[in-house]
Amino acid sequence: MLKVAGPGNEHLRLIEREIEVSAGVRGHKVQLQGEKAAVERAAAILEELSSLAASGLDVGPAEVKQVARVLSEQPGTRMEEVFGEVVLVTARRRVISPKGLAQKQYIEALRTHDVVFSIGPAGTGKTYLAMAHAISQLLSRRVKRIVLARPAVEAGERLGFLPGDLIEKVNPYLRPLYDALDDMLGLERGHVMLEHGQIEVAPLAFMRGRTLNDSFVILDEAQNTTEEQMKMFLTRLGYDSRAVVTGDVTQVDLPNGVHSGLLDAWELLYDLPGMAFCKFTDADVVRHPLVQRIVRAYEERDARRAARKNHD
Repeated sequence: MLKVAGPGNEHLRLIEREIEVSAGVRGHKVQLQGEKAAVERAAAILEELSSLAASGLDVGPAEVKQVARVLSEQPGTRMEEVFGEVVLVTARRRVISPKGLAQKQYIEALRTHDVVFSIGPAGTGKTYLAMAHAISQLLSRRVKRIVLARPAVEAGERLGFLPGDLIEKVNPYLRPLYDALDDMLGLERGHVMLEHGQIEVAPLAFMRGRTLNDSFVILDEAQNTTEEQMKMFLTRLGYDSRAVVTGDVTQVDLPNGVHSGLLDAWELLYDLPGMAFCKFTDADVVRHPLVQRIVRAYEERDARRAARKNHD
């Protein structure tokens, strides 16, 4: 009951805000009041939360919101089948699993397709889940190495102003990938695998001229690739290799007039067999609740600007 209702009945208050019902605890039961349809929706949410709690999965405010959203879109969905799918158990014994239908579909695409494109706003788990799946593939010896790449594109800061040689200059761009590796594998094990070449983190420019066999290759921040760079990356794939391309098309840092390679590939390759294309929205953000509202505010502002431009 504590997991379902939340500390101080926090989860019940969330359900009340999501659905127009009143919810209160009576002993070991939750009492609901309101319109019949609303009460039935709230009861379905509570039943799914109870099932998640009974199976030992985490139940917090984020899960309550995700359950409410998924059941609103697809009534009858068994949330244990969504949240209970284990992608990876980290070095700290934390289970990485999908946090909604979009993430579950993404994981299924990663398992069944050789090339997967994923676009969406920050905080939707595009790169993190891809890395978790890649590490699980490496640990089970389905691939021999992981290659993580990012374009070193300047975002309001000149590379030439940063200290050090080329490697030291591009390392800040690769830091988020190292942080994710540390979180999943632990600092020591991740460092050993990097030293032995089982995992490679490199700027995209270092991919030119290579053929990657038996590899799981992830290209992050792909919205900042040019059309030529994207073609170069996709043609690096060798035998028994897979690639994941992730990016946020609302955060392109390329010079004016340069078309994003991610958008170009999305349009050009969409119907090509063997590829999957996954799209996340602000509703799929799984970071701090404010991130979802921030993303939505920017999207609405951009939509207003586009409407004014078209009107003019």
